[in-house]
Amino acid sequence: MKVLFAVSECTPFAKSGGLADVAGALPKVLSRLGNDVAVIMPKYSQIPDPWKKRMKKTAECTVAVGWRQQYCGIDHLAEDGVNYYFIDNKYYFLRDSLYGHFDDGERFAYFSRAVLEAAEAVSFQADIIHTHDWHTAMVNYLLKEEYSKRPFYKQMKSVLTIHNLQFQGIFPPEVTHDLLGLDMSHFHYERLECNGFVNFMKAGILAADHVTTVSPTYRNEILTPYYGEQLEPVLQHREKDLTGILNGIDDSFYQTESDPYIEMHYDPERLDLKEENKTKLQRRMGLPERKDIPLISMVTRLTKQKGLDLVKRMMHELLEERDIQLIVLGTGEREFEDYFRYIEFAFHDKCRAYIGFDEPLAHQIYAGSDLFLMPSKFEPCGLGQMIALQYGAIPIVRETGGLYDTVRSYREEEGTGNGFTFSAFNAHDLKFTIERALSFYRQKDVWKSIMKTAMNADYSWKQSAKQYQRIFEHVTRSGRDVLE
Repeated sequence: MKVLFAVSECTPFAKSGGLADVAGALPKVLSRLGNDVAVIMPKYSQIPDPWKKRMKKTAECTVAVGWRQQYCGIDHLAEDGVNYYFIDNKYYFLRDSLYGHFDDGERFAYFSRAVLEAAEAVSFQADIIHTHDWHTAMVNYLLKEEYSKRPFYKQMKSVLTIHNLQFQGIFPPEVTHDLLGLDMSHFHYERLECNGFVNFMKAGILAADHVTTVSPTYRNEILTPYYGEQLEPVLQHREKDLTGILNGIDDSFYQTESDPYIEMHYDPERLDLKEENKTKLQRRMGLPERKDIPLISMVTRLTKQKGLDLVKRMMHELLEERDIQLIVLGTGEREFEDYFRYIEFAFHDKCRAYIGFDEPLAHQIYAGSDLFLMPSKFEPCGLGQMIALQYGAIPIVRETGGLYDTVRSYREEEGTGNGFTFSAFNAHDLKFTIERALSFYRQKDVWKSIMKTAMNADYSWKQSAKQYQRIFEHVTRSGRDVLE
């Protein structure tokens, strides 16, 4: 099949979160399954120059943004069996960051139409357009309501993947006509309208031929008011066309036996070499070089979603009571950045906080850590815990979303499990679970067994890609009449 991925970010070109990792890995695996796969994304100023130098302008067209006509250049490069197309418009994409601008509604209304116009301009007549989150969800709606009436698009079907329902693309009613070029009859509770605003995510959910989420548990969670972000009635309406597929990780990039960012390569049979990575990490971070001390890490966005309220409530006490080390890598909300700076100051012989992001350091932290902390309030999938498992850093997670689907709590009676989990969003439960994990860390044979269980599992995209393939095949065979 011909599959067109419409994404707002994609590794290795531009990244702000896990969506870019999915967009970077899944198309390559689908291509290896025999599909003709293309990815289309904005040509951001943040794309590194070596990639920009390889791009060649392949077409151009104009894109309607309400009553205006905007330029759309289309650059191309091929890599790993995938064709990548970049929408070139300096007015919209020559910015200092990918998102967070006052005109994001206009930027991604433009990009949504540009995706569809560019597909015809480069003659990529897709069987499936696969969109991701609110930034491209309007592609599904425009395809179903407008472009499907044209011969080139008539047979195209669409799938929307929800990576994080919290972000929905909510804009004033006038966006309907002024930016999307649709008449105001579309601003209706059965279509674009949600709580008095245009909602891009809602439009995509209603219009897509199939909707997926990035884990089976998150799929079930978002059907409820607690996780549904006020869209649970819409999702319940589409429940029979809603599937949870667990993300994978790029196992060519996250690979302990060949990772270029770590000094000592290791595998489940050479775990002593992981200890060498721990020593080197301690040295780099300026912590006491002790192999016997449990090293806990967090590689995360510093936001409330990641359960950092719980960490704040118990970490000071834990560091006072226990002989442990803590390394945190991430950036995000000022409250949490300042908190981890304070913890580093207060426990300078136990804690280090790197406020920012450094890809090589992230790999070194995974490779050097004993335990990986991820107590999220909600987690659609989560990649950090899967990378940690791959690297033998045993996760401590809350049982939600993809964390529940990937981490099984250790059961000493049976010797099963690959991590440690807790259910209630409660700081005492988190502290108790960390202390439980520390008790098994002291039992070296048990700990080695847990590490081997973690590292021997398959966290790649192979099985998940086959699930997407089946959905694509089902959609192209059966289709669907939406918005009747």
